[in-house]
Amino acid sequence: MDEDFIKGRAEHIRELATKADPFTKKRLIELADSYERRLRSPPYASERPTPRLQPQTYR
Repeated sequence: MDEDFIKGRAEHIRELATKADPFTKKRLIELADSYERRLRSPPYASERPTPRLQPQTYR
């Protein structure tokens, strides 16, 4: 999806949330948050420490 579309959709959903009942407002805000998470770049695997494996000894 286009970045501008996602931003616009999240903004529109937040506007709807201001007029909604408390339950629906919470759900709409969660939905807008999920749209905005798509805009953030995912963390790269190289940034996480890689667990070191101990060499196995065979008996």
